[in-house]
Amino acid sequence: MNLEELRLDCAIKQKKGLHFILASIIIWCSVLIIHSTSLPILTKNLLTFCSTAPLMPLAFLISKIIKVDFQNKENPLTNLGILFSANQMLYLLIAMWVYPTLPEKMLMVIAMIFGAHLLPYGWLYKSKSYIVFSVLVPILSLIIGVNFKPYMLAITMIIIEILFSICLIVENKNILSEFKLNL
Repeated sequence: MNLEELRLDCAIKQKKGLHFILASIIIWCSVLIIHSTSLPILTKNLLTFCSTAPLMPLAFLISKIIKVDFQNKENPLTNLGILFSANQMLYLLIAMWVYPTLPEKMLMVIAMIFGAHLLPYGWLYKSKSYIVFSVLVPILSLIIGVNFKPYMLAITMIIIEILFSICLIVENKNILSEFKLNL
């Protein structure tokens, strides 16, 4: 397979990572619940970090429901996708610094990191949605995060993730129908 065929294979078999975006809706709902409480902000931030831990198991469960090849071991570009995700972990060190330093802005930083990490997936999955949302999420997160309470940002992220999921569902249908036409 050449590079373009590998990218197409990745996009089709992994449904452009839809299982991870759907899982992130659940995560952002838990973040909304946390930030809607009257707990101290440092406790909310700690619980926010903890609430991101089930992302991988949630994505795995969702992949079974929507029939995604979670590992796609035959495609070497799957490892590239894992590398793109691992990159986000390094940026979370910034959020950890913000945690005690500027606690009211930690959620904003996490949302910005999440959004920015989507950019390389635009290339991997041949996805305009990833490219658009990778720019839109950090900008909206900055605007909402500077001007409103963290729970408002969580609401915004839930809405964005739902819209993103819809866009990916449409892209997946289009790429599948294109692929079938070319057979």
